[in-house]
Amino acid sequence: MTMAPPEKPWEANHNVSVMCPDCREVPANIVEEFSSGDMVCGSCGLVLGDRIVDTRSEWRTFSNDDQAGDDPSRVGDAANPFLNGAQLETTISYTPGGAGRELHRAQNKTTGDKSTKGLLAAYKEIGAFCDSINIQKVVSDAAKQLFKIVDDHKAFKGKPQEAIIAGCIFIACRQCQVPRTFREIFALTKVPKKEIGRVFKALEKFFAAQDSKKMDEITKSGGIVDDSQQYKTTSSTKATELMIRYCNNLNLTQNCTTIAQELADRAATIGTLAGRSPISSAAACIYMVSYLMKQPKTAKEISTIAGVSDGTIRNAYKHLYTDRNKLIDPKWIENGKGDISALPSS
Repeated sequence: MTMAPPEKPWEANHNVSVMCPDCREVPANIVEEFSSGDMVCGSCGLVLGDRIVDTRSEWRTFSNDDQAGDDPSRVGDAANPFLNGAQLETTISYTPGGAGRELHRAQNKTTGDKSTKGLLAAYKEIGAFCDSINIQKVVSDAAKQLFKIVDDHKAFKGKPQEAIIAGCIFIACRQCQVPRTFREIFALTKVPKKEIGRVFKALEKFFAAQDSKKMDEITKSGGIVDDSQQYKTTSSTKATELMIRYCNNLNLTQNCTTIAQELADRAATIGTLAGRSPISSAAACIYMVSYLMKQPKTAKEISTIAGVSDGTIRNAYKHLYTDRNKLIDPKWIENGKGDISALPSS
């Protein structure tokens, strides 16, 4: 019995190509018109094929047909990482005066998720707070992520939601290197400073404990711990971190801002302003540098921006003035850039 020859594996025949019978151009100028579903010769316009299936994503929108002015794309929105679930549900919309009211109410009763509604309300509040003080979106997203962790673990049930939101915003600002003081968060959220401080400390312990558990589970399963994903406990705010924002609000030059930061670092190293709050230290340094660099700002002007009294600024400045010879770098005032004699004595 003769053995049948083994079948060759399938392979594409690249010698076969589509060509216009009239033009016979090589290579052929073939255009696929997905709008009409035809394959047309781009040179003479001869239709070479029809009923072509468009395999691309359907990016068609229905904005012209929608009465509410929305733009519901056929591909849908991207999944929101701050919400739970696959988020593939279909929502029946309803506009006042339009159809679908009963269907909309029936769907809300059957599929309404209170936890999702609570998260959305909290995210909306966090976004509004951050936008009102011109904080970057990365800070808002970080605060939302922190709030979601608290909500997922059902922690701090006895605490008011406003206090938790204030604590999350405060921590997110520190993590993103744009720190805000307790006084500023109080002015923003109207949550008392003591309550913000208590919630902040409790949140720090909670996030650190949850991160420690997560890292232990990764280690036990044989995974590798990524240091960039670990929760880092925030450190106290330094005067240099507040300096840029305060100087910008006072319309001081970049050179003056840099010198004020260096002065704050020197004062911290020497211990001139030991025991003073970062706000009063930053304000006193700005007060001294503004006169030193011939851009004088009164204590009252600085107190309006920093949020401390002008008397506190002057008391802190007295310590800086006493140690002025140790704190002032000769490079700052060389070639007439600054004048140490212009410093006020009090």
